[in-house]
Order: sequence, then structure tokens, then C-alpha cells
Amino acid sequence: MTIWWPYARLAAALLGFAAIAAQLTRTIQNAIEAETAWGGHLPTVSANFLSFFTIESNLLAAIVLAIGAILAWTTRRRTEREPGWFAVLLVCVSTYMIVTGIVYNLLLRNVELPQGVTVVWANEVLHVVIPLFLLADVLFAPGRRALPWSTVLVAAIYPIVWAVYTLIRANMIIAPATGESWWYPYPFLDPHKVPGEYLGVTGYIVGIAAAIIGVAAFVVWVGRRRGIGSAVPDIQARGDSI
Repeated sequence: MTIWWPYARLAAALLGFAAIAAQLTRTIQNAIEAETAWGGHLPTVSANFLSFFTIESNLLAAIVLAIGAILAWTTRRRTEREPGWFAVLLVCVSTYMIVTGIVYNLLLRNVELPQGVTVVWANEVLHVVIPLFLLADVLFAPGRRALPWSTVLVAAIYPIVWAVYTLIRANMIIAPATGESWWYPYPFLDPHKVPGEYLGVTGYIVGIAAAIIGVAAFVVWVGRRRGIGSAVPDIQARGDSI
């Protein structure tokens, strides 16, 4: 497994990049063909695309998986534990992708979208295939390093920043598809659609935050069970960065 796992990581990374590129191409094509000024505003459409948690998480995951493959091929210590900084990145992207898969399949799987908006195969890759691969990576990837429980808090930083950014930006954007004077990437964040408005949105955010913390704790726990060496990552230790 040690020998071929880097190839699996690289293949997953390339598949993720391909899915993101396919969906971005379709999104830009739809914008170019739009009949309204707001629907064809490419800067807004592109920024909205990059504002989806799914897209950002998959992009980060693809980058980290590619780095993991390169690390395996450029170091001779393939049977030893992964670098501390890389182990932390893996915990983060694994958490985000597993939560993405859970949230999509529980809350968004049956949400109808206009025909032609989504590239079906890319949608499945981003919401199902890559999350499952990251789960497998957590469970089976060689060289896993044990990390301290404080890593859970590190993993929670980005989702918090993303949620704040999303809620602040939402009312500054005209929705390309509808022309509404607000745009939310997901219906469960839209107070105009959620029962209870902002109170209802807060409930979803709290629930997802709990899921993120829970999944991050699971990923760290697995790493501590499977990990090699100390539970405290000596990230700054000499010679342990590759």
C-alpha cells in the first residue's frame, strides 16, 4: 500500500481538478449565454463559483493530495510518518471533504437545479467520490502521524471564516440566476428561504459547526490510533519537514 498510495492520491487530485475545471467551464458558458446583465456578469459569476464551500474544499483537497504524492516521491523515508505540517493539512481537508459529502447527501441531494447548470459527473466527483477517497485516506493511508487534540480547533478556523464571509457578502451580490438583491451559495443559509429566517439559518450553522468539530475529532482520533510516534507534531524539528 505504501508504494501505490501516492499514485492513488495523485489520481484523486487530478480527478478533483478536472471536475472543478468542468464545472467552472459550464458556469462561465452559462454566464456568457445569459440574457440578463446580472446573469452575464463574469466577475460576479466567477467569484460566486469560488465562494462555494464545496469548490474551495475540493480545490484545497486536490492541492494537498498532490503535495502528498510529491512528498512520497521526493523523500526516501517512505515508511516513516508524514511531516507534521502536512498531517495538519490532511486533517483539515479530510474534515472539510467528509462534511461536504455528509451535508450534500443529507440536505442538498434532492434540491432541483435548472437544467444545464450542473455537470452531473463533476457534481458526483466533488460531492461523493473525493469525500469517500479522503475518508479512505484517513483510514488506510500509510505513514499517518498522531496529532494533538488541538488540531480539531485548527480545522475549525477555515469554516468559521467562510461562514462569516458568506453571510457578509450575501447581501452585496445580485443573484445571477434570479436577479434578487442577495446571493447565498446554499439554500439552508438563505434567511429568505429558511423557516425562522436568520434564527433558522443559525440553527443550520450550529449543526454544521458541530458536524465539522465531530468529524475533525474523528479524523484526529483515527490518526492517534494509527499514527506513528508522539501525539505532538514536532513540526519545527530539523529534518522532519520532508
